[in-house]
Amino acid sequence: MSKFEIKLPKMGESVAEATLTAWLKDIGDPIEFDEPIVEIATDKVDSEVPSEKKGILIEKCFKENDVIKVGETLAIIQTDEIDINVEVEEKSIIKGKSDVEVKDISVNEVKTEPISIHEENTSSEDEISSNESSEHVSQMIEESVNKLIGSDDDMLGFLSPLVKSIIKKEAISSDELATIKGSGKDNRITKNDILDFLSTRGQKNDDSTTKKVEISKDFSEFSDEVIEMSKMGKIISNHMTDSLKISAHVQSFIEVDITNVHDWRNRVKTGFEMREGQKFTFTPIFIEAVAFALRQHPLMNISVDEDKITMKKNINIGMATALSDGNLIVPVIKNADQLNLVGMAKTVNDLANRARNNSLKPDDISGGTFTVTNVGVFGSIMGTPIINQPQVGILAFGAIRKMPSVIETEQGDYIGIRKKMILSHSYDHRVVNGALGSKFIKSVKDYLENWNIDREI
Repeated sequence: MSKFEIKLPKMGESVAEATLTAWLKDIGDPIEFDEPIVEIATDKVDSEVPSEKKGILIEKCFKENDVIKVGETLAIIQTDEIDINVEVEEKSIIKGKSDVEVKDISVNEVKTEPISIHEENTSSEDEISSNESSEHVSQMIEESVNKLIGSDDDMLGFLSPLVKSIIKKEAISSDELATIKGSGKDNRITKNDILDFLSTRGQKNDDSTTKKVEISKDFSEFSDEVIEMSKMGKIISNHMTDSLKISAHVQSFIEVDITNVHDWRNRVKTGFEMREGQKFTFTPIFIEAVAFALRQHPLMNISVDEDKITMKKNINIGMATALSDGNLIVPVIKNADQLNLVGMAKTVNDLANRARNNSLKPDDISGGTFTVTNVGVFGSIMGTPIINQPQVGILAFGAIRKMPSVIETEQGDYIGIRKKMILSHSYDHRVVNGALGSKFIKSVKDYLENWNIDREI
């Protein structure tokens, strides 16, 4: 028999570590090739780490919520071909005949012991009565648990053999199980969930599982609600804070007349959507303009690591995308300067859809050299975005508004209504001076204001 180490894979240039959010397998569980065994989270994406070999999980090297560096060993599996019957394993664990060694809990012999529901009495008759009652309660609980964990359509989902054995050993009732919130995938109850419940079990009232506490609706309306930050939210928070500490953030702003872009897009979008079967938004137009400006100013397409500057050959533009849970993710458009507008629109739509469906791969969010964000979608006139490390710049597009403007003609100046927006450029003043930061957004402005209204798509 041989052992194989499953390591945390590399997930992008700026991603050096990840947080272990949930184990999908328990020690002793069989693992198929390419089967996910653990969930991880970074500041950019939640993903699963699959097994590169077929075998049995024999060791977990980290616990949930641990921070793991890229390349560190997550787990060890036994890789020789072994015929494992899960159903038989479950029965053997319950009967106390399992040969599997559990790292966190040593289970040599698991028995369903009666629950002590009475204090010891000096009378032998009372002892007999108590034992009979206890055995009866234990039997009822075991039958209830067996029914619950054996149901195919039960709301608790899959329970590992180890979890089932602990449930039986501790005589956890079905009502108590229903109160346990699973932290595993698809809300699956894990070993840690059971252990957390048992650690506070004795603090609860005896009738807490049978009585419901009624809370006055009127009273609850005046109560504050405490919401715990999600794992991704915590990581994003730390990433943003670190960025402010690392980079010397400064901003430049410029007003852009996009009347021609606006009117041209409205004219061609219907034909594009009918032909391509996809929506045609302003985003691919804006990203095309940014890609053009990055070619004009390559010193904006760099990364900084302490005192080392790396000039990027490829122009890979990250696109900040808001998610339904309030978090955001930044999928990357690779080689954006080489895409035509049709290809840009399809790439933007594909990445945005997969981001909202939580189906992005690690490669989809890695390798970015510059980032854009559209704060105007939510009605903001402008914003001051935070740089996505180790990049040196990020550009925010504000809301498109009808504005009174001075229009210059050969016949003189006059006041007219134009469609305008404000660009907000945040850049790292350690390596980007004000001249370069301003020239860059001026290039974006010129590209959009000189838009060819006769352009075909």
